[in-house]
Amino acid sequence: MSTHTDIDITILGGGLAGLTLAIQLRRQDPGLRVAVLERNAHPVREAAFKVGESTVEIGAHYFAHVLGLRDHLDRAHVRKFGFRFFFSEGRMDIERCTELGVSKLLPTPSWQIDRGRFENFLGQRARSLGIDFRDGATVRGIALGEGDDAHQVTFEQGSAAATLSSRWVVDASGRAGLLKRKLGLAQDNDHDANAAWWRVEGRIDPNDWSDDPQWLGRCTPPDRWRSTNHMCGPGYWFWLIPLASGTHSLGIVCDARAHPLEMMNTHDKAMAWLREHQPRVAASLEQPGHALCDFRFLRHFSHGCRQVFGNRWALTGESGLFLDPFYSPGSDFIAISNTFICDLVARERAGRSWTSHAEIYQQLYFSFYENTMTLFQDQYALFGDARVMPVKIIWDYTFYWALLAPMFYSGRIVDIAMFGRLRAQFERASALNAAMQALLREWGERNAGRPLPLDARVLDQYHIDWFHELNRALADQLDDDAFAARITGNVARMDWLATEILARARAEHPGIGDHGLDALCAGTDAPSSLSAPWYASAA
Repeated sequence: MSTHTDIDITILGGGLAGLTLAIQLRRQDPGLRVAVLERNAHPVREAAFKVGESTVEIGAHYFAHVLGLRDHLDRAHVRKFGFRFFFSEGRMDIERCTELGVSKLLPTPSWQIDRGRFENFLGQRARSLGIDFRDGATVRGIALGEGDDAHQVTFEQGSAAATLSSRWVVDASGRAGLLKRKLGLAQDNDHDANAAWWRVEGRIDPNDWSDDPQWLGRCTPPDRWRSTNHMCGPGYWFWLIPLASGTHSLGIVCDARAHPLEMMNTHDKAMAWLREHQPRVAASLEQPGHALCDFRFLRHFSHGCRQVFGNRWALTGESGLFLDPFYSPGSDFIAISNTFICDLVARERAGRSWTSHAEIYQQLYFSFYENTMTLFQDQYALFGDARVMPVKIIWDYTFYWALLAPMFYSGRIVDIAMFGRLRAQFERASALNAAMQALLREWGERNAGRPLPLDARVLDQYHIDWFHELNRALADQLDDDAFAARITGNVARMDWLATEILARARAEHPGIGDHGLDALCAGTDAPSSLSAPWYASAA
């Protein structure tokens, strides 16, 4: 091998992860020579191309501000009206079901993204920045250089074959996992969940599901359709996501043990499943104007990875890790891994120490994955429990907005010194979360078979003052001392919320285990966090 290179970095895959990485690298260093090899020819199809349309705070901030794409997002995609959850198993009377969401937009924006439209735009932006974006290119071989030697990537484009040599190679090829497969890095996990999804023409508007004027007037503006709507039931959830191209994305995600994939692996089967479990949605889809655009399914979609950063190579996006789509974390993990990669490339290019940073970033990335996985793994049985699940949703959001989201928003996701300074806070938050997920799971198990005493609740996150403030505060620019104090205060909020949730769980089930929360929260004098309706204990 030779140390001579044609370019500085070759990115295998020009989808969401690969194109955003290329753009971020060039914005960081306009002199960097970047090539992207993408199997699909551009432009790709809008509306029925890829799922992963819903963004949350980290991913939205990454696209809008780190990459500078806010104008495109506002102009060409749908401003998201937050997550919305209906506990509606088997129900037609949607206005009599517990609904959780916001009545008004929270301060920090996010978007529903048409992946085809977005990736076409990213490809154009990449080329305008001088990135060598080669679509219709199929990778045929990867030879990683040893030591300081260059990497070689052989590919075909049309009828021609070519080879690129580069200092860095990044696998952004999604589930194809080109480099991941070559190096034997695939790692299974124990989150056995499946998904079936499709797109239909036209808009699916929950406000069409009821003529109750009070129910219709709960949101300002009355745009429930702009939310990522989750229709929840035992062992599953169903998504509805609007796309600016005039279509709607739909999907069933379920625990494989409760709802086998064979029950929904064709469109006809999926519709039969919906008629049983979410009849109000099924009836809406059967109205004229909702022609089928596509249909796909995936078994055991969640996976891990043994290593994501190596000797001038890296994995990003689904080629590395994928968790669960319930809280739409896919773009978040792209944002984080791409930012780690950009920092490593900059360090190596400047002749600075980078290998120790690669090890630390990998440890951090895996810890983010493992902590986030606790929100989903073995928790699907809770999804139909309108007593416990609203409390879990508030807890899960709080955990996300308390630590990881502020670290990314503030630009400190590569600040190893700040992670060291806040190590005790991160460890405490992780312990609180692990204990809380176990408590919530047991609470749901103890509720099995008990009827819900209170229904037709509207659980409005917008009017929880401290919750609203956690969201707003993500945009604050703070010096290091103020930032460390902010994170410490956020973890104190987790202490207070955990103390209250444990007390509420014990009030319903005096024999329930504390799962370590008694010791963690000993001496906590907790202010009220959630009003009684959140615990389904008052009309």
